[in-house]
Amino acid sequence: MTEHFDLEELVHLEQTFYDAGYADGFAHGRIHGLIEGRELGREKGFEIWEEIGFYEGFALTWKAIYDHQGNDKDRRAVHHINHLLELIQQFPTINPSAGQPHTSAEEIDMEKLQRQIRSRYKALCASLGVRPTLRANAPTDDTSEGDGPDVQSTLTRKIWALGGDTKRPTMQGLSF
Repeated sequence: MTEHFDLEELVHLEQTFYDAGYADGFAHGRIHGLIEGRELGREKGFEIWEEIGFYEGFALTWKAIYDHQGNDKDRRAVHHINHLLELIQQFPTINPSAGQPHTSAEEIDMEKLQRQIRSRYKALCASLGVRPTLRANAPTDDTSEGDGPDVQSTLTRKIWALGGDTKRPTMQGLSF
């Protein structure tokens, strides 16, 4: 029993276990944070590109219409179409990894560019006489403008009635 017994380690025993648990938890949290961050990045990236893709498709459709007509009546609309397509081409399509060095020339303010694209889209819609809207998602309850159909009645309207089938029992003995 002549082993050396360090009383100082015994006094700081709780802190030692705390530090070990913190290090393990930090490493575990980093892994899960990366996984959740990538998932959130995919979701938000898809939302952004769904919007940008809508604007690009809108502009390309109107450009094809004006190209097919062959007349140059509305130069303002054609200018807005071309400028909108140029802005969309500037939007980044890759996400550089954290390990790659960035230069100031490569840094693009995506929020500013997205605001410019939205503004140019609204200007294009105004020059075309089209109401600017993005209908990529399901309709909402917002009918404050009063221009469109009554969305509330569309959402509550039944497709077909279940009349007599509601009383008939199912195979499990349940009725709906």
